[in-house]
Amino acid sequence: MLCATISFGFSGLSFAAASGADTFKAKCAACHGPDGSGNTPMGQKMKVRDLRSPEVQKQTDDELAEIITNGKPPMPAYGKSLSAADIRQVVAYLRSIAGKS
Repeated sequence: MLCATISFGFSGLSFAAASGADTFKAKCAACHGPDGSGNTPMGQKMKVRDLRSPEVQKQTDDELAEIITNGKPPMPAYGKSLSAADIRQVVAYLRSIAGKS
């Protein structure tokens, strides 16, 4: 059985992470920032975590998907507005930004 990762352009992101980046920018960046740092006016007001941090990155993919799906105050739930595939792609994107501060 062969496994392959499809690269997206020159960014080095997998297809899933690149697709997740688009969803992240549309749904998450207002609070979490385009880089996941949470360094936005809304992110600072809500005291969101830096998504690149070891604290966030140590969570399993399933745990991150659960938070995106069902929310975690003050973050709203996205399970009704994003498909399961979209959520998996956002998780892949979160993995791609790990440690980039």
